[in-house]
Amino acid sequence: PASMGLPALTLLLATGLLHTQAFPPARSFQLDYEEDCFRKDGAPFRYISGSIHYARVPRPAWRDRLLKMYMSGLSAVQVYVPWNYHEPLPGVYDFAGDRDVEAFLDLTAELGLLVILRPGPYICAEWEMGGLPAWLLWKPDIVLRSSDPAYLAAVDSWLHVLLPKIKPRLYQHGGNIISVQVENEYGSYYACDYEYLRHLLGSFRALLGSEVLLFTTDGTRIEELRCGTLQGVYATIDFGPGSNVTEAFGAQRQVEPKGPLVNSEYYTGWLDYWGEAHDSTSSAQVAQGLEDMLQLGASVNMQSPFLQLPLLPWPGADFKDQYKPVTTSYDYDAPLSEAGDPTEKLFAIRTVISKFQPLPVGPMPPATPKYAYGWVALWKYADLLDVLDVLCPSGPIQSQFPLTFEAVKQAHGFVVYRTELPWDVLDPATLGAPPHSVCDRGYVMLQQVYQGTLERDRKTTLHVTGRAGDTLDVLLENMGRISFGANISDFKGLLGNLSLDSIPLSNWLMYPLAIDTAIQQGWPHAALPQSSSRGRAGPAFYTGTFETPGIAWDTFVKFPGWSKGQLWINGFNLGRYWPRRGPQQTLFVPGSVLHIGRPNNITVLELEGAPPAPFLLFLDRPLFNSTLSRSTAATE
Repeated sequence: PASMGLPALTLLLATGLLHTQAFPPARSFQLDYEEDCFRKDGAPFRYISGSIHYARVPRPAWRDRLLKMYMSGLSAVQVYVPWNYHEPLPGVYDFAGDRDVEAFLDLTAELGLLVILRPGPYICAEWEMGGLPAWLLWKPDIVLRSSDPAYLAAVDSWLHVLLPKIKPRLYQHGGNIISVQVENEYGSYYACDYEYLRHLLGSFRALLGSEVLLFTTDGTRIEELRCGTLQGVYATIDFGPGSNVTEAFGAQRQVEPKGPLVNSEYYTGWLDYWGEAHDSTSSAQVAQGLEDMLQLGASVNMQSPFLQLPLLPWPGADFKDQYKPVTTSYDYDAPLSEAGDPTEKLFAIRTVISKFQPLPVGPMPPATPKYAYGWVALWKYADLLDVLDVLCPSGPIQSQFPLTFEAVKQAHGFVVYRTELPWDVLDPATLGAPPHSVCDRGYVMLQQVYQGTLERDRKTTLHVTGRAGDTLDVLLENMGRISFGANISDFKGLLGNLSLDSIPLSNWLMYPLAIDTAIQQGWPHAALPQSSSRGRAGPAFYTGTFETPGIAWDTFVKFPGWSKGQLWINGFNLGRYWPRRGPQQTLFVPGSVLHIGRPNNITVLELEGAPPAPFLLFLDRPLFNSTLSRSTAATE
């Protein structure tokens, strides 16, 4: 009202008459304990969200996955930030390319999605060590996820780098981040250290301000909620489709008598472990559970519905009576497949959402095109032991007894442990390791001849014969650090001494291998082939090339007759294959890693034994559970 005098305007402002028209309320996202809901800009609000891991989706596919989530009717996405993905070494930070979390968050805002942020420092997410960097274990006695000063110092220096990137993106400051989770399922961890949670709360408040809505997530058991919740942080819960919704939210009401009902991790599927059947959860069950929660007015985040390949070395492991490494594919029987294709489950969820809020106008983006590039022949390039000079250019580390990966500052991958037989072994002697000391698999060679494999919590002895002075090599593989369980100080390598007929072996050389670095720099395709007379058994590199017919479409690669190993295409690490153990039979290859008009370089590290005719087979659909599974929405 330009003609209105200043006193009259002041009076109108004082009585609040102008408040709703000319001066809308400031941006705010708050808890309402009276009406048991969230309030966004003052109005009651409930979110329906889905988890997405930018670290598991190649950057060229970010927009496609987020758009599919938006078109599903989701109002928000839940985003994990894995600390170890961004701080590979203490004080060394990487936010470039696929790791540009700010670019990802800006894209969510551009597409009109709100964000629930999970910056950890521990995130679980079936990710290596739950997102904690392996270099924390360089201090062997560190107590992770506790008020141990060494741990807190590392956490604080990380939060001082990460959270200033987050603050301007908070909803209150004009951004789209409505809430931030502190830690993750801390009630499931043995430490129950309130001082640690209070310290985190202080750091988050200091770096993000007093207005941001902070929350915790825990299971529904009383002891979990007792150790995982903290005064001043809103307590939410997680449970899956099989649960009684009323009972589960009753557990939340034990710790939060008032405020919105929130399921922060509604499991739409479950993960696979190597050597166990492919997991699946029915669409009808997932949809019914979602509808039951929405009927109660709850806010829901669907856990891991929109995922892609976990680029090595990031799959984690669980510990349930024994070490259980997670498969490379993080398909999770999810509403969007690992190739980003809408499934029957997605459309079932979308139908439920449409009963409670209008869906965006327009079609769901289609499945990405796939191509079966067919058979590709590979050739043996070299045995791993013949190329240690390339893979470990700095040379070995000497020690009387074996050192762990952490002691030689090797986070992931492989280390060769080498010693000599101290005496003639004419009758078969037992090469053995103490329980829990081979972490996680040891490929044994004597005089460069493969003898067999030692495996954590499974096979811990082999029989060998040889002469004094014969070279004994054990290639140790890290299969992923435990991401969930009682204690996540999961050291790797040889944690105890190998012995021969119970007599400890000594005088070891350790070669930490930088395989990824060598392959990213063009090895072995840029090198001259090594002639190798030895057979197909034991760790060796195989190479080959193929050309695409003028397209770079997504594809799936199968390993007929191969045993266990890793695949790189054009220097890009696509993960572990292990068809002998399963259930996963194929690896997903995003089209964005392929070249058009020039050869695509394949490198395979086979660890146990390649087939007589080493081929790979590129398909247009994945194989789980050793059976064909369509990537498209047709089957369930």
